[in-house]
Amino acid sequence: MSLSVGGVSGSEAMGFDEKKEEEMNPGSVANQSGTGSENPDPEIVPNTGGWVSRQMSESSLYTTEDEDDEENESKIELGPQCTLKELSEKDKDDESLRRWKEQLLGTVDMESVGETLDPEVKILSLAIKSPGRQDIVLPIPDAGNPKGTWFVLKEGSRYSLQFTFQVSNNIVSGLKYKNTVWKTSIKVDHTKEMIGTFSPQAEPYTHEMPEETTPSGMFARGSYSARTQFLDDDDRCYLELNYTFEIKKEWQPI
Repeated sequence: MSLSVGGVSGSEAMGFDEKKEEEMNPGSVANQSGTGSENPDPEIVPNTGGWVSRQMSESSLYTTEDEDDEENESKIELGPQCTLKELSEKDKDDESLRRWKEQLLGTVDMESVGETLDPEVKILSLAIKSPGRQDIVLPIPDAGNPKGTWFVLKEGSRYSLQFTFQVSNNIVSGLKYKNTVWKTSIKVDHTKEMIGTFSPQAEPYTHEMPEETTPSGMFARGSYSARTQFLDDDDRCYLELNYTFEIKKEWQPI
Protein backbone atom coordinates (compact mmCIF):
# COMPACT_ATOMS: atom_id res chain seq x y z
CA MET A 1 0.00 0.00 0.00
CA SER A 2 3.84 0.81 1.24
CA LEU A 3 1.40 0.00 -0.92
CA SER A 4 3.31 -0.59 2.13
CA VAL A 5 -0.68 1.19 0.77
CA GLY A 6 0.94 0.25 5.90
CA GLY A 7 1.87 5.26 10.52
CA VAL A 8 2.85 3.86 9.06
CA SER A 9 9.75 4.90 10.69
CA GLY A 10 12.24 3.25 8.40
CA SER A 11 9.90 1.91 5.75
CA GLU A 12 10.69 0.79 2.27
CA ALA A 13 6.96 1.22 1.49
CA MET A 14 5.53 -0.27 -1.75
CA GLY A 15 9.08 -0.55 -2.84
CA PHE A 16 8.57 1.37 -6.05
CA ASP A 17 11.78 3.11 -5.19
CA GLU A 18 14.36 3.88 -7.80
CA LYS A 19 17.08 3.29 -5.22
CA LYS A 20 15.83 -0.22 -4.67
CA GLU A 21 15.89 -0.88 -8.41
CA GLU A 22 19.43 0.54 -8.48
CA GLU A 23 20.54 -1.91 -5.81
CA MET A 24 18.98 -4.90 -7.53
CA ASN A 25 20.08 -3.86 -11.04
CA PRO A 26 23.34 -1.87 -10.70
CA GLY A 27 23.78 -1.52 -14.42
CA SER A 28 20.41 0.07 -15.09
CA VAL A 29 21.10 3.64 -13.97
CA ALA A 30 24.18 4.14 -16.05
CA ASN A 31 22.25 3.30 -19.20
CA GLN A 32 18.93 5.03 -18.50
CA SER A 33 19.63 7.97 -20.75
CA GLY A 34 20.20 5.70 -23.74
CA THR A 35 23.06 7.93 -24.89
CA GLY A 36 26.83 8.00 -24.50
CA SER A 37 27.18 4.19 -24.43
CA GLU A 38 28.61 2.17 -27.28
CA ASN A 39 27.63 -1.11 -25.64
CA PRO A 40 24.04 -0.78 -24.34
CA ASP A 41 23.02 -3.16 -21.58
CA PRO A 42 21.13 -6.10 -23.18
CA GLU A 43 18.87 -6.31 -20.12
CA ILE A 44 17.49 -2.81 -20.75
CA VAL A 45 14.28 -2.80 -22.79
CA PRO A 46 14.75 -0.33 -25.70
CA ASN A 47 12.82 2.97 -25.63
CA THR A 48 11.52 2.49 -22.06
CA GLY A 49 13.73 5.01 -20.23
CA GLY A 50 15.86 2.27 -18.64
CA TRP A 51 13.21 -0.30 -17.60
CA VAL A 52 14.87 -3.65 -16.94
CA SER A 53 13.44 -6.68 -18.71
CA ARG A 54 11.00 -8.88 -16.80
CA GLN A 55 13.40 -11.80 -16.78
CA MET A 56 16.01 -9.74 -14.91
CA SER A 57 13.48 -8.24 -12.52
CA GLU A 58 11.99 -11.60 -11.51
CA SER A 59 15.32 -13.12 -10.55
CA SER A 60 16.23 -10.07 -8.49
CA LEU A 61 12.91 -9.77 -6.72
CA TYR A 62 13.07 -13.26 -5.27
CA THR A 63 15.85 -12.10 -2.92
CA THR A 64 13.16 -11.12 -0.38
CA GLU A 65 11.75 -14.66 0.03
CA ASP A 66 13.76 -15.46 3.18
CA GLU A 67 13.21 -12.18 5.05
CA ASP A 68 10.54 -13.60 7.37
CA ASP A 69 12.71 -16.60 8.28
CA GLU A 70 15.61 -14.30 9.18
CA GLU A 71 13.33 -12.22 11.38
CA ASN A 72 12.04 -15.29 13.24
CA GLU A 73 15.56 -16.57 13.85
CA SER A 74 16.66 -13.31 15.47
CA LYS A 75 13.47 -12.75 17.49
CA ILE A 76 14.10 -11.81 21.12
CA GLU A 77 12.30 -13.86 23.76
CA LEU A 78 10.47 -11.50 26.11
CA GLY A 79 9.75 -12.15 29.77
CA PRO A 80 6.38 -13.22 31.21
CA GLN A 81 3.50 -10.97 30.27
CA CYS A 82 1.51 -9.25 33.01
CA THR A 83 -1.54 -7.03 33.22
CA LEU A 84 -1.21 -3.26 33.51
CA LYS A 85 -2.38 -3.38 37.11
CA GLU A 86 0.32 -5.92 37.96
CA LEU A 87 2.92 -3.81 36.17
CA SER A 88 1.91 -0.67 38.04
CA GLU A 89 2.25 -2.46 41.39
CA LYS A 90 5.70 -3.89 40.73
CA ASP A 91 8.86 -2.35 42.25
CA LYS A 92 7.11 0.68 43.70
CA ASP A 93 10.20 1.59 45.71
CA ASP A 94 12.45 1.76 42.65
CA GLU A 95 12.44 5.43 41.63
CA SER A 96 13.91 4.87 38.15
CA LEU A 97 11.38 2.15 37.36
CA ARG A 98 8.57 4.31 38.67
CA ARG A 99 9.53 7.14 36.31
CA TRP A 100 9.86 4.70 33.41
CA LYS A 101 6.39 3.30 34.05
CA GLU A 102 4.93 6.78 34.30
CA GLN A 103 6.44 7.64 30.94
CA LEU A 104 5.24 4.38 29.38
CA LEU A 105 1.74 4.32 30.81
CA GLY A 106 1.05 8.03 30.79
CA THR A 107 -2.49 8.74 32.00
CA VAL A 108 -3.85 5.20 31.60
CA ASP A 109 -6.97 4.66 33.72
CA MET A 110 -6.14 1.43 35.55
CA GLU A 111 -9.79 0.89 36.43
CA SER A 112 -10.78 0.81 32.77
CA VAL A 113 -8.17 -1.65 31.50
CA GLY A 114 -9.19 -4.51 33.77
CA GLU A 115 -7.09 -7.66 34.16
CA THR A 116 -6.64 -8.51 30.48
CA LEU A 117 -3.24 -9.83 29.40
CA ASP A 118 -3.69 -9.47 25.65
CA PRO A 119 -3.72 -5.99 24.11
CA GLU A 120 -6.34 -4.98 21.58
CA VAL A 121 -5.43 -2.87 18.55
CA LYS A 122 -8.09 -1.56 16.21
CA ILE A 123 -7.12 0.08 12.91
CA LEU A 124 -9.60 2.93 12.59
CA SER A 125 -8.72 4.52 9.25
CA LEU A 126 -6.40 4.29 6.26
CA ALA A 127 -5.76 7.10 3.81
CA ILE A 128 -3.42 7.78 0.89
CA LYS A 129 -1.97 11.30 0.90
CA SER A 130 -0.49 12.96 -2.19
CA PRO A 131 0.70 16.58 -2.44
CA GLY A 132 -1.88 18.90 -3.97
CA ARG A 133 -4.67 16.32 -3.87
CA GLN A 134 -7.50 15.42 -1.57
CA ASP A 135 -6.74 12.37 0.58
CA ILE A 136 -7.97 9.02 -0.72
CA VAL A 137 -9.81 7.50 2.25
CA LEU A 138 -9.77 3.71 2.08
CA PRO A 139 -12.84 2.03 3.57
CA ILE A 140 -11.94 -0.85 5.89
CA PRO A 141 -14.46 -3.71 5.62
CA ASP A 142 -16.11 -4.86 8.86
CA ALA A 143 -15.36 -8.41 7.75
CA GLY A 144 -13.46 -9.93 4.86
CA ASN A 145 -11.43 -8.11 2.23
CA PRO A 146 -12.06 -5.08 0.00
CA LYS A 147 -14.02 -5.97 -3.12
CA GLY A 148 -12.80 -5.06 -6.60
CA THR A 149 -10.06 -2.46 -7.09
CA TRP A 150 -9.47 -0.80 -3.72
CA PHE A 151 -7.67 2.28 -5.05
CA VAL A 152 -5.86 3.73 -8.07
CA LEU A 153 -2.49 5.53 -8.07
CA LYS A 154 -1.13 7.77 -10.79
CA GLU A 155 2.18 6.69 -12.28
CA GLY A 156 5.17 8.79 -11.20
CA SER A 157 3.23 10.40 -8.33
CA ARG A 158 4.37 11.01 -4.75
CA TYR A 159 2.24 9.53 -2.00
CA SER A 160 2.28 8.35 1.60
CA LEU A 161 0.02 6.17 3.71
CA GLN A 162 -1.49 7.49 6.93
CA PHE A 163 -3.46 5.45 9.42
CA THR A 164 -5.00 5.84 12.84
CA PHE A 165 -5.33 3.10 15.43
CA GLN A 166 -6.50 2.63 18.99
CA VAL A 167 -4.90 0.52 21.72
CA SER A 168 -6.84 -0.89 24.68
CA ASN A 169 -6.58 -3.52 27.47
CA ASN A 170 -2.78 -3.71 27.67
CA ILE A 171 0.49 -2.44 26.21
CA VAL A 172 1.10 -3.60 22.63
CA SER A 173 4.78 -4.35 22.13
CA GLY A 174 6.50 -4.09 18.75
CA LEU A 175 3.53 -3.19 16.60
CA LYS A 176 4.62 -3.54 12.98
CA TYR A 177 3.29 -3.13 9.47
CA LYS A 178 3.91 -5.72 6.76
CA ASN A 179 2.95 -5.48 3.11
CA THR A 180 3.58 -7.73 0.13
CA VAL A 181 2.77 -6.81 -3.47
CA TRP A 182 2.49 -9.07 -6.54
CA LYS A 183 2.10 -8.36 -10.25
CA THR A 184 1.04 -11.23 -12.51
CA SER A 185 1.83 -13.66 -9.65
CA ILE A 186 5.40 -12.33 -9.25
CA LYS A 187 6.35 -10.79 -5.92
CA VAL A 188 7.51 -7.24 -6.65
CA ASP A 189 7.77 -5.81 -3.13
CA HIS A 190 7.93 -6.85 0.50
CA THR A 191 7.79 -4.16 3.19
CA LYS A 192 8.25 -4.43 6.95
CA GLU A 193 8.12 -1.40 9.22
CA MET A 194 8.33 -1.26 12.99
CA ILE A 195 5.77 1.21 14.30
CA GLY A 196 6.55 0.95 18.02
CA THR A 197 5.22 0.09 21.48
CA PHE A 198 2.04 1.76 22.69
CA SER A 199 0.04 1.90 25.91
CA PRO A 200 -3.76 2.01 26.04
CA GLN A 201 -5.36 5.43 25.77
CA ALA A 202 -8.71 6.91 24.85
CA GLU A 203 -7.33 9.03 21.99
CA PRO A 204 -6.28 7.20 18.80
CA TYR A 205 -2.68 7.21 17.60
CA THR A 206 -1.80 8.53 14.12
CA HIS A 207 1.13 7.33 12.06
CA GLU A 208 2.28 8.33 8.57
CA MET A 209 4.58 6.31 6.35
CA PRO A 210 7.55 7.94 4.58
CA GLU A 211 6.75 9.40 1.18
CA GLU A 212 7.14 7.14 -1.85
CA THR A 213 6.96 7.59 -5.61
CA THR A 214 5.03 5.23 -7.86
CA PRO A 215 6.84 3.82 -10.89
CA SER A 216 5.98 5.00 -14.35
CA GLY A 217 5.98 3.58 -17.84
CA MET A 218 4.23 0.85 -19.75
CA PHE A 219 5.53 -1.98 -17.58
CA ALA A 220 4.56 -0.26 -14.33
CA ARG A 221 0.95 0.39 -15.26
CA GLY A 222 -1.66 -2.27 -14.60
CA SER A 223 -3.24 -4.26 -11.79
CA TYR A 224 -1.46 -5.43 -8.62
CA SER A 225 -2.53 -7.67 -5.76
CA ALA A 226 -1.36 -7.08 -2.20
CA ARG A 227 -1.61 -8.31 1.38
CA THR A 228 -1.31 -5.89 4.29
CA GLN A 229 -0.94 -6.96 7.94
CA PHE A 230 -0.62 -5.26 11.31
CA LEU A 231 1.09 -7.53 13.86
CA ASP A 232 2.89 -7.35 17.21
CA ASP A 233 6.00 -9.02 18.64
CA ASP A 234 4.00 -12.17 19.41
CA ASP A 235 2.76 -12.28 15.78
CA ARG A 236 -0.80 -11.52 16.84
CA CYS A 237 -2.46 -10.16 13.72
CA TYR A 238 -4.85 -7.26 14.37
CA LEU A 239 -5.79 -6.67 10.75
CA GLU A 240 -5.11 -8.50 7.50
CA LEU A 241 -6.36 -7.22 4.16
CA ASN A 242 -6.00 -8.87 0.76
CA TYR A 243 -6.85 -6.53 -2.09
CA THR A 244 -6.08 -5.28 -5.59
CA PHE A 245 -5.05 -1.81 -6.79
CA GLU A 246 -4.03 -0.24 -10.08
CA ILE A 247 -1.43 2.16 -11.40
CA LYS A 248 -2.74 4.31 -14.27
CA LYS A 249 -1.68 7.29 -16.33
CA GLU A 250 -3.94 9.63 -14.38
CA TRP A 251 -5.62 9.90 -10.98
CA GLN A 252 -9.20 8.74 -10.77
CA PRO A 253 -11.91 11.21 -9.64
CA ILE A 254 -12.49 11.07 -5.89
